[in-house]
Amino acid sequence: MMRRMIGWLGAIFLIPGGMVLAAPPDVDREPLLTQELRQQAEDAVDRGLKYLRSQQEKDGSWSHSVGITALAVGAFMESPRKYREEDGPFIRKPLEYIAGQAKPDGAIYDQGLEVYTTTVCLMTLRKSGSPKYRKVVEKAQSYLVKVQSDEGEGYDRKDKFYGGIGYGMDERPDLSNLQWALEALKSADLPVNAPTWEKAIQFVQRAQNRSESNDQTWAVNDGGFVYYPGNSKAGGTRSYGSMTYAGLLSFIYANVDKDDPRVQAANRWVREHYTVDENPMMGDQGLFYYYHTFAKALKAYGEPFVVDAAGNRHNWREDLARKLISLQQGDGSWVNRNGRWWESEKNLVTAYTVLALSYVLE
Repeated sequence: MMRRMIGWLGAIFLIPGGMVLAAPPDVDREPLLTQELRQQAEDAVDRGLKYLRSQQEKDGSWSHSVGITALAVGAFMESPRKYREEDGPFIRKPLEYIAGQAKPDGAIYDQGLEVYTTTVCLMTLRKSGSPKYRKVVEKAQSYLVKVQSDEGEGYDRKDKFYGGIGYGMDERPDLSNLQWALEALKSADLPVNAPTWEKAIQFVQRAQNRSESNDQTWAVNDGGFVYYPGNSKAGGTRSYGSMTYAGLLSFIYANVDKDDPRVQAANRWVREHYTVDENPMMGDQGLFYYYHTFAKALKAYGEPFVVDAAGNRHNWREDLARKLISLQQGDGSWVNRNGRWWESEKNLVTAYTVLALSYVLE
């Protein structure tokens, strides 16, 4: 049933001709968040973690799901307080629970969604820094490399799904699974010269609406991304928010230079559709997945401001922090009124949001 989770830049300025440049040094010295907003965001994180603590099962899990457990305990470890095993059983037990779900082939899962859950479990065990999970992490890394759609599965470079990664039990790769897998492989220090990265780039550029680099006939040239080549959750082959940030992030993970035209095309789409009020082209569908991916992508892109299509400069950290704080429930949780892709599950959405706020606060 977790399958429904499917969905689960930057002081820049413009000059004539559309070129994007980094902001001058005096802009970079501006504080990313005011002290007042930083404190409010930290308080919101603490309330969110308190909620998660109240929902933890006796076995250390959340929602009896290894994927949600990995995201939840990962939120504790990624938070400004940087919780670790020595802080108590509320961290130790979920890590043990996660490791206990490891399969002989290296995958880590319980309810299906082998790739999604393996990725978040690998990252969480790696984040713990505990040597006792080293072999589990290594086997999970090998599993993710193996499930990539390539010559081993009979694909060649002409196949539109070449280089992608899917659910693990699904023969159709998608950009969401691939983005998580690339993040996990990056966190586990897969060498930059590993063939996995170059193969992944083949898939990522075929999911981008950029006709100069996408050899698929459906591609237009807005720079945004779809769910997989030729298919968009926003209908037809229309680019949309969460997948465009996932595509931008995937290029960054795969060591594509920030000045590469494909990355800058994605950057252009982000500027033209910048918002924290909705998942662009999807409304409130997958909204908290969008917020989480938005924060990861803009943090990885490495610029503190985004200049939108109208020339307005946005401190994305401030915008996102204020929005997420305003959406917190009285019990400290977050939840989406639109339950598509499991976003009615409070533990999942609260973990997404604590992680997003933690990226904002870094």
